[in-house]
Amino acid sequence: MNRNQPASVRPWHQTNWDWRAALNFLGGGTGTGLLIAAAFAGGAAYAGLALGALACVAFGLFWVWMEIGKPWRAINVVFHPQTSWMTRESLVAGPLFVVAIAAAWYGALWLVAGAALLAALFLYCQARILKASKGIPAWREPAIVPLVIATGLAEGTGLAIVALVATGNLATRWLIAALVVVLIVRDLMWRQYRRALARGGAPKGALDVLAGIDLPFSLVGNWGPAALLLAAIPDYAAANTLALIAGIAALGAGWFLKFTIVARAAFNQGFALPALPIRGQGKRVAGTKPGWEKPAQG
Repeated sequence: MNRNQPASVRPWHQTNWDWRAALNFLGGGTGTGLLIAAAFAGGAAYAGLALGALACVAFGLFWVWMEIGKPWRAINVVFHPQTSWMTRESLVAGPLFVVAIAAAWYGALWLVAGAALLAALFLYCQARILKASKGIPAWREPAIVPLVIATGLAEGTGLAIVALVATGNLATRWLIAALVVVLIVRDLMWRQYRRALARGGAPKGALDVLAGIDLPFSLVGNWGPAALLLAAIPDYAAANTLALIAGIAALGAGWFLKFTIVARAAFNQGFALPALPIRGQGKRVAGTKPGWEKPAQG
């Protein structure tokens, strides 16, 4: 580090949101993605998938409640819908549970569709929670919204396939094809997200963390499972085994990605100095933004 760049102004890793906050995004994204996938799976499996999805969402909400410094004041989160995406998420959660439970009980198509729509809205709120965190460059990048939505859908579809195969059911071609599509989309959104961060500049610590997971996330989490699923489509006799492996990989990679972004790449922006202070009557020194990667050209 340049001796004229004070270390105290460099970006540092935030500590307000830790692994508990990451678990909220893991549970909520997977659960809502599973509820949407369950609507397409349909049939007798819907009730079990829907209840499993709600368990995932409840798991995520429990950990965000634990993340709050004074958990018994959590009711205050519902009082700011005009400004807070976390408030909007909590307001969607109530109707989501009511409609999804009714859909699991009655199986009416309009209830199933309503539960899937509320799940999509909940997932969108989660993505916007990260984007609204203006002090964390890796979160506030607009490209994070489609990335979080895409990975939630991939996780949920992967979990739906895993649950069906584990209970002795056959993964449908519709679910297999859907997972191929969302895995490809997820990888494209990941590439777009990283390019956007590079274009706008970001703390070097955050970029290094994201670069470190790029290859395993893309190969093991997206393209590898997609290749297995494509191999399963023509050979439907082997579909369950290949789809099970692909579903586990899709789910695990999504959790790995979100945990990395929320808990490991969360460097704040630090401070930019328009001019460095120099004692006495020394020559003026150009300003600096320590710890930042310069925006990529082009």
